[in-house]
Amino acid sequence: MALTDNTRGALFMALAMASFTANDALTKSVTPYINTGQIMFVRGIMTVVLIYIAARHFGALRPLKTLLRPIIILRCLCEVTAAVLYLTALGLIEFSNASAILQSLPLVVTLGAALFLREPVGWRRWVAIIVGFIGVLVIIRPGPEGFTPGALLVVASLAVTAARDLLTRKMYADVPSLAITVITAFVNMAVGGLLIVPFGGWQPMNVTIVSHLAASAILVLVGYQAIILAMRSGEISFVAPFRYTGLLWGFMIGVFFFNEKIDSFTIIGAMIVIGSGLYTFYRESLRKRSQMAKRAAATPTAATTVRPASVTKTAVTEEAGE
Repeated sequence: MALTDNTRGALFMALAMASFTANDALTKSVTPYINTGQIMFVRGIMTVVLIYIAARHFGALRPLKTLLRPIIILRCLCEVTAAVLYLTALGLIEFSNASAILQSLPLVVTLGAALFLREPVGWRRWVAIIVGFIGVLVIIRPGPEGFTPGALLVVASLAVTAARDLLTRKMYADVPSLAITVITAFVNMAVGGLLIVPFGGWQPMNVTIVSHLAASAILVLVGYQAIILAMRSGEISFVAPFRYTGLLWGFMIGVFFFNEKIDSFTIIGAMIVIGSGLYTFYRESLRKRSQMAKRAAATPTAATTVRPASVTKTAVTEEAGE
């Protein structure tokens, strides 16, 4: 049976989340033996080679001067900062907790889009954002036992990652995503090399460590490609919620590979975050449908062929409370 575009997109999104989560797990597994700078440098070398080959194959390479634009440089800096913060956090916090906190990224991006890009966000989505952040607080449990440096680093990484995603929205259309990924991976590698000494110096690596980093680099490439295919295959409103499958992978890896015990606070907080995120996706899809209805109504020919007037009226009415 042939898969629909939405089903194919959902599967690609699930694959992307599985790849990124497995990448994080492999990275965490080597944090007791080598420092953050060394991880970024060694994994970065492998990632640069793999992504360069992919970019060359797909004809996505561009002259260096095309990539050295202020917004691309700023995006690279955000990417590197987020990597340093998150990799450091992985050595300090349980994997399942880190995965749960990361699920609030869509909410942070929506907040940033409203504050800095002036994108319209109605009161219902504002409530969803606030409720989602309450869920994050439930996970990290402010207090002597819960509000740890590791949790703070994950939250800081989350904020910087959201800034990266907002910058991506303003990226130039003439620069392929793979070309941006190549330059970003190179900057990650270079900064990692500079941080090796300040973070404790070079440590010897055995075959297991190197193989974990190599597998991590491959998973990063798979994840990037899968998420691109996901967004190109199906409707974003249908595909995007499947990013939360990353939490399922995070919990399973935490329990079965790191012998973690997931407490009720983490589960409840994660459910609050996911519920808020799903509602935000839903309201966003209504807003886009309303915009399409308005455009259709403004063009009589389109209005008669795109959607009935009753649907248009419903969609416009729903937008008032987005």
